[in-house]
Amino acid sequence: MKEDFYEILGISKSATAAEIKKAYRKKALQYHPDKNPGDHEAEAMFKKAAEAYEVLSDPNKRSRYDQFGHRAFEGGGGFGGGGGGMNMDDIFSQFGDIFGSAFGGGFGGGGGFGGGGRTMKGSNLRIRVQLSLEEIANGVEKKIKVKRKKLAQGTTYKTCSTCNGHGQVTRIQNTILGRMQTSATCSTCGGLGQIVDSKPANADAEGMLVSEETVSIKIPAGVVDGMQLKVSGKGNDAPGNGIPGDLLVAIEEKPHDTLQREGDNLHYDLYISFSEAALGTSKEIETVTGKVRIKIDSGAQSGKILRLRNKGIPSINGYGTGDLLVHVNVWTPKSLSKEQKDFFEKMSDDEHFQPKPEKEDKSFFEKVKDMFS
Repeated sequence: MKEDFYEILGISKSATAAEIKKAYRKKALQYHPDKNPGDHEAEAMFKKAAEAYEVLSDPNKRSRYDQFGHRAFEGGGGFGGGGGGMNMDDIFSQFGDIFGSAFGGGFGGGGGFGGGGRTMKGSNLRIRVQLSLEEIANGVEKKIKVKRKKLAQGTTYKTCSTCNGHGQVTRIQNTILGRMQTSATCSTCGGLGQIVDSKPANADAEGMLVSEETVSIKIPAGVVDGMQLKVSGKGNDAPGNGIPGDLLVAIEEKPHDTLQREGDNLHYDLYISFSEAALGTSKEIETVTGKVRIKIDSGAQSGKILRLRNKGIPSINGYGTGDLLVHVNVWTPKSLSKEQKDFFEKMSDDEHFQPKPEKEDKSFFEKVKDMFS
């Protein structure tokens, strides 16, 4: 059950706006990340206090909260009274002005704890990887050459003189309502708190060089066309002490010569002759795990479906393996010799050649139904 917002800030339900602001400032200073580095409990309390203040400092939201409690914000999600998953950058950017010159004049630079600029993340890269059905069925490791930006050796940084390393610039204005303080991301360093001091001549303005790197990508069995995988840290580097971006891998399934995929199941069209259908035969067919030999009983009908269990594609979610459905098609010759024509003319009235469907000879619609059951 969620804690009461008034109890989190330690105030009564009749508290004035000034008292709410004062209580929040006290709690946030107490649990600020700069004062409690690595303390996850303090960070949680810091977020709770910000969430409580975000609601109680707004007259409309406070009125709704007083009337309905936390139910007033159900479904709203995250920052804005919905609770859960609050983002430090949002807290810093929205409520940083309350702290004035505390913690070095900036409120962590919009997410970079310790009074410095915010931690930057490099941009993501995107590639497409083509896979055969066999690779999809068995999983595969691909080695792909990727061109990515990397921080050039010899690049050094210095503190941004515009924001003094805070990543934010604070301005104070005198208005008819009193002194107003606002904070904005530093336009010189982009919030990093640092700028390039020196770099190699062939590096770009951020001290980056484009280099080719071979990246190993482990692709699990069962992926589908259009699915996107992420390889963490293999995107472009970020300036300073930033975090590299990610490599996003889009899966592209190559068409197979004889197999058709439908979800985790595979379909195979097998063609046999009149004589093979009448006498029975055995055929070697291709699967994604190698060739197998199957038996066709005598009297096989065109349209018969043979189900080979677990010869399909493994489920990406771990729900087993699909089947291979073999569709038997009796091939009708398009031309006959005189002897062959004479034979079939003699057989035209033979009872063995007359259609006599039995219960096990299902209709087309029943076969389709079975395929999806």
